[in-house]
Amino acid sequence: MIYTKIIGTGSYVPKKMMTNDDLKEFVDTNDEWIYSRTGIKERHIVTDEETVDLAEKASLIAIEDAGIKPEDIDLVIVATVTPDNYFPGVSQLLQARLNLREVMTFDVNAACSGFLYVLNIADKMIKSGAYDTALIIGAETLTRLTDWRDRNTCVLFGDAAGAMIITKSDTNNIKDVICGSRGDVDDLLICKNVGIKDPVVNAVGMQDHIHMKGSEVFKFATRILPKTVNDLLDRNNMVLDDLDYIVAHQANERIISKAAKDLKFSMDKMFLNISHYGNTSAASVPLAIDQAIKSNYLKKGDKFITVAFGGGLTWGGALIEL
Repeated sequence: MIYTKIIGTGSYVPKKMMTNDDLKEFVDTNDEWIYSRTGIKERHIVTDEETVDLAEKASLIAIEDAGIKPEDIDLVIVATVTPDNYFPGVSQLLQARLNLREVMTFDVNAACSGFLYVLNIADKMIKSGAYDTALIIGAETLTRLTDWRDRNTCVLFGDAAGAMIITKSDTNNIKDVICGSRGDVDDLLICKNVGIKDPVVNAVGMQDHIHMKGSEVFKFATRILPKTVNDLLDRNNMVLDDLDYIVAHQANERIISKAAKDLKFSMDKMFLNISHYGNTSAASVPLAIDQAIKSNYLKKGDKFITVAFGGGLTWGGALIEL
């Protein structure tokens, strides 16, 4: 039987950092208001980089960490809602940047749950026997979609990329991955496309901003995070005490805290880096996992669940042993 495991991780954030104090220069807010509601103190934003640039830098670190050569990779999947073009995709541009073989590459849009979606896909494709080694990435330049005058959303988001190399294994390390979605017909979390083009006028469309009904998203997130954790445990005949840590999507510290309380799981075992990066959407989970491993928070042999929710509405979770 073919199993899968993680053999390398990497992450990258843009150099420019924007603090809460920086934000108050052009929106009615302050550090205390932002931090008390979100747990965020600062975030990194792009200035002269695109999504593929962030993805490339994170991928190179992951490849080096895995100790493999680019030619060993036979599958590339990128999770993003902020591609640099409608087409080609970030994954195809990244393939060229990394000088990979002519392998299968594609992008996935599942918002903040995106990395769990691509992990699920790559895991199943390798376990099918069709592929050996996958490079999977979550990369976002989300601040391109941010309304910098909307204090309910602009304080939340940052830019980043996280990458992971997974490969076939004789041991069952990526034990289970689950994903789901519920159609967001109420526009709780949405960024609209450009309008339909009138061929007579032929006007250039305007890009929309992120819109969010925060209280409703909070209710959804605080319900789905504990449920996803419990579903993974039940499916694998495990209990919370069998876990060493949980690495949740870094959307809001209050959401993570509420989920931990409802699970009766110690906050000391909930990895947090949101204060430095904010919500980086599909990059959030791989960025957090990479930092948890590189800081020795997660160690070889640890069992952890990583879980996320996002626009769509979507969610996903994975049970992993390092």
